[in-house]
Amino acid sequence: MKRLFVSAWLIAMLAVGTSSAQSGRQELVPAPLRSATAAAIPAHPSPLNIPGVQFPRIEADLRVTFQFKAPDAQKVQVSINNTPFDMTKGADGVWTYTSEPQAPGYHNYWMVVDGAIVLDPATNAFIGYGHMCNGFEIPDAGVDFYDLKDVPHGDVLIKNYFSKTANSWRHIFIYTPPGYESNTSTRYPVFYLQHGGGEDERVWIEMGHTNLILDNLLAEGKVKPMIVVMETSAVGPPMPMPAPAGPVGSGPAPGARPAGGFRGFPAGGGPYGDLMINDLIPWVDSHFRTLADKDHRAMAGLSMGGMITEAVGMSHPDKFAYIGLFSGNRAAMFGQATPMAQTPDGAALPPLDLKTLYNGAMANPAEFNKQVKVFFFSCGSLERPENLLTHQKQLINAGITNSYVYVSPGTAHEWQTWRRSLYVFAPLLFK
Repeated sequence: MKRLFVSAWLIAMLAVGTSSAQSGRQELVPAPLRSATAAAIPAHPSPLNIPGVQFPRIEADLRVTFQFKAPDAQKVQVSINNTPFDMTKGADGVWTYTSEPQAPGYHNYWMVVDGAIVLDPATNAFIGYGHMCNGFEIPDAGVDFYDLKDVPHGDVLIKNYFSKTANSWRHIFIYTPPGYESNTSTRYPVFYLQHGGGEDERVWIEMGHTNLILDNLLAEGKVKPMIVVMETSAVGPPMPMPAPAGPVGSGPAPGARPAGGFRGFPAGGGPYGDLMINDLIPWVDSHFRTLADKDHRAMAGLSMGGMITEAVGMSHPDKFAYIGLFSGNRAAMFGQATPMAQTPDGAALPPLDLKTLYNGAMANPAEFNKQVKVFFFSCGSLERPENLLTHQKQLINAGITNSYVYVSPGTAHEWQTWRRSLYVFAPLLFK
């Protein structure tokens, strides 16, 4: 599978991007990867299937076999990550398809029956691509940092609060760490975690396994106990989905501008930024035992959620000391950075315009370094990481010393990238 290929050039660049040579910088600890000696996992039903249902089945070679009963249909396809594949009809009216080997991690899929999107009743339903989808999970042999383990577990709460900004009730997921209920005198830092385009507040639990990742990191003593708040960024009419910019999983094309203003969230984050600052944060601080100051508050998001994090966080350095952009750094992926592959060896990188970059948040580098303790961005190695790595070098050259880059080996714009990003980002928080 091409996703597992990591070039020697990229390995060298990863070493540059995660360097901790600057004084006071924390060391990035990469997410665990599959061991070459890990035993293959036998064929088995997808763990996301309804109990007792055999298909979709994950084959031993990581292909996936789908079955769907539709005896009267003329054409049935299975759409895997938004790419349709024709299924074959059997004499019993059951349609079958076996895919090519799939990359480890979570994948969305759905059925297309005579041109209509139909959910497969064999599995649970999850939101993605702006509608409900089915899902399957490919195991990553020997990797268990997002698995359910016999360790102390936090709670995932579902809460509602009223937003005056939106003039509506809001639905949020909140993770509280193990011991929150019993340690009634302890107060906790808060991490606000954003979903991507076409998703909502539930995905960081259902697909991202945030609670399990943090439970396991806590059990190993690698992170501080924290509250995590997951809220949808939708305020008012639905936000347009981005236009395709290249092959599925390729990430944004160089210079591409997604549709619907997707690239250009206004300074402050627009209506959602107002809601977050004026309603959400005060509500969380008044209903949970939080440490209600910027040094104990973080914000991160994936893809579109990274862009929202950038717009809100970089406009409010008095509110957030930790900012994470997972596959969502506009300046690097669409803006001022010059790709390292296009920069001649030994040539000086062009300087950044700090008066306009990130809405001027870095105009005074020394002040920004004091306000924001960690400015983190990440992507998969198949998402043009040279742009991010170049961007970090430009930031360092400009006097911004608090930036960190993580590149997930062998992955694209997908949940395995973002699970790993969370694993790497969380230990940097609240130190």
